[in-house]
Amino acid sequence: STTTAVFPEVWSEPGGETTLLWAGQSKSSARIGDRLVLKLFHKLEPGVNPDLEIGRFLTEQTDFPHVPRIAGALEIRERRSEPMTLGILREFVPNEGDAWSYTLDALGRYFDRALAVWGLVDPVRVPTEPLLELAEREISPDDFERIGTYLPTVQLLGERTAELHIALASGRDKDFQPEPFSELYQRSLFDSMRSQTKKNFRLLRQHLGNIPPPVRESAERVLAAEDRIVERFRRLTARKLAAERIRIHGDYHLAQVLYTGRDFVILDFEGETWRSLSQRRLKRSPLRDVAGMLRSFQYAAYVKLFEETSAGMASPESLPALESWALFWERWVSAAFLQAYLRRAQGSSFLPTSAEEREILLDSYLLKRAIFELGSELTNRPEWVRIPLQGIRQILGE
Repeated sequence: STTTAVFPEVWSEPGGETTLLWAGQSKSSARIGDRLVLKLFHKLEPGVNPDLEIGRFLTEQTDFPHVPRIAGALEIRERRSEPMTLGILREFVPNEGDAWSYTLDALGRYFDRALAVWGLVDPVRVPTEPLLELAEREISPDDFERIGTYLPTVQLLGERTAELHIALASGRDKDFQPEPFSELYQRSLFDSMRSQTKKNFRLLRQHLGNIPPPVRESAERVLAAEDRIVERFRRLTARKLAAERIRIHGDYHLAQVLYTGRDFVILDFEGETWRSLSQRRLKRSPLRDVAGMLRSFQYAAYVKLFEETSAGMASPESLPALESWALFWERWVSAAFLQAYLRRAQGSSFLPTSAEEREILLDSYLLKRAIFELGSELTNRPEWVRIPLQGIRQILGE
């Protein structure tokens, strides 16, 4: 076991109550007293877990305060082999739950207003401009009032996300020092995106007959756009991108953020656990994290819409209009998050200075994420497949 300088500060006296917080396939977490959380990993691999590596870096080498500080770690060391991370001891951060739950609560109040105040006779106009273009505009006072206090909150989340990336880009040793994009890396990025597209579109064709008719039409339009999607990805290879790659969160979405009532705390840096440890430690564009959060906003809007529908809060006739209100919320919330992120990260070496290159990167990561979600939902939750289908069409400007 190892400890950091934080340990003496947060160590609780023995005898503090231990409470199980989470038990899943890949990890378990328990709260120890009122100052500590112990996370244990079930799958062990040679090498340091990114959750420990990044958490320790942010704790010991930066002044970024919006993460739980690492107090110590449990590692298994065998002779002549890399250490394996068994567990992480971090400080407990008092909170009101994760940002996913907070967002669904805000959406519930938003839908209540849509149903009771604004009426659902006609769908609201959903902005169709590309997201980066929408992020350059200021939302009107009327639309700001419609979405409510969630907008300034999500702007704060955008700022905190940028500050996280600025902190991660400040490293000077080889594991954290930023690296420029290379033509070889851009080519491998394109190849992986094209391969994932072909694989998941093949899966969509296999499942097409089982998709309900209204959603099947959307699926057919997405399938027809396969060549267009690959060509969108191919823009990654047109020229060397003037940006740097850094260590990133790697699996960034609303459930990976705690809401304290006034601010946000970002946690769980182990990345996508189905990937190998070496893959999860690669340096990437932080716009990949940004895309993950943007897709999370659309998921939240649709999940709350599904809840309202199943609870009988909206009549079948009002559903198209209510869906337009959900997409209206998602577009403006996404634009507010992105606007705050870009303003705070302005001038950082990991952001391309060219608007066109920013658009190529963000567009590619958003499409890649939605196509990944498509395969995941076809396999695990077919009733949710309409969410990534909507996302793909939206990114394509349909």
